[in-house]
Amino acid sequence: MTITQLQYVLAVAEYQNFTLAAEKSFVTQPTLSMQVQKLEDELDVLIFDRSKKPISVTDVGKKIVAQAKVIVNEAGRIKDIVDQDKGFIGGDFTLGIIPTVMPTLLPMFLKTFITKYPKVNLIIKEQSTESLIKNLQDGHLDAAIAATPLEIEFIKERPLYYEPFVGYITPEHRLHSVKQLSVEDLDVSDILLLQDGHCFRDGVLNLCKTPKKLGAEHFKLQSGSFETLVNLSNEGLGMTLLPYLNSMELGTENKRNIKYFKEPSPAREVSIIYHKNELKIQITNALRDVITSIVKGAIAFQDVKIISPLSK
Repeated sequence: MTITQLQYVLAVAEYQNFTLAAEKSFVTQPTLSMQVQKLEDELDVLIFDRSKKPISVTDVGKKIVAQAKVIVNEAGRIKDIVDQDKGFIGGDFTLGIIPTVMPTLLPMFLKTFITKYPKVNLIIKEQSTESLIKNLQDGHLDAAIAATPLEIEFIKERPLYYEPFVGYITPEHRLHSVKQLSVEDLDVSDILLLQDGHCFRDGVLNLCKTPKKLGAEHFKLQSGSFETLVNLSNEGLGMTLLPYLNSMELGTENKRNIKYFKEPSPAREVSIIYHKNELKIQITNALRDVITSIVKGAIAFQDVKIISPLSK
């Protein structure tokens, strides 16, 4: 039994297809199939039921796959131990970031990080929170940046910053004359929202705490873009809420439509999250240090109230 054989078993279990598993493992299909077969012969059990399409995992195979994940992860710790002992920060590191954070945060820290840690090969993927969680569990991401708290047993969360919500309200809107917003001012029926699946949308709905009819009466919006929400608001179709860092990127004219909340300002907690097995923790720590040092100067709000991204 080898670590490589266990890695191949995990690939087949995930993709339920030997050809695809081989592609993802960067080996030929005959090589992968032969190694999985050798392991089955050694254990004298069938891990996979090949008579079904897609391939399924047998009952005993499920137990083997679960243990294989533990063994492969623990084997990865050996290199981590050596790297940490040598003070080495380098190698491949796959980072997931949610779409409502990626456009503003990534340009702020990426150049600084790759300059400071040139031996790290940073692979960045934009994914929904749901995908981040699954990929962290499956070992396809080393860490992720998401709105928290998520309250998931196998994930560790370390806050990076607290980002206030701001209102984008044009002169035609009923709240434009208000100097500072309060949560009580909000009516979810005239707030332009991101499409389902975005944690910022869920945060806004949790903030409003009103099960009223969502969105405008004469149209339904499915957009993942804050820019689209701002443009629609400029057309008089409603107000919207933005994360503070997004508001900083607005043009001079549009910035005049920004309204801040009375303190404590509603805010989202943005954290770096990773699996509790803490592989490549030295790179995770380096990322956190760079990001917090940069964002600290950009967000000056002191008194905030964290709004959960979880739907209530």
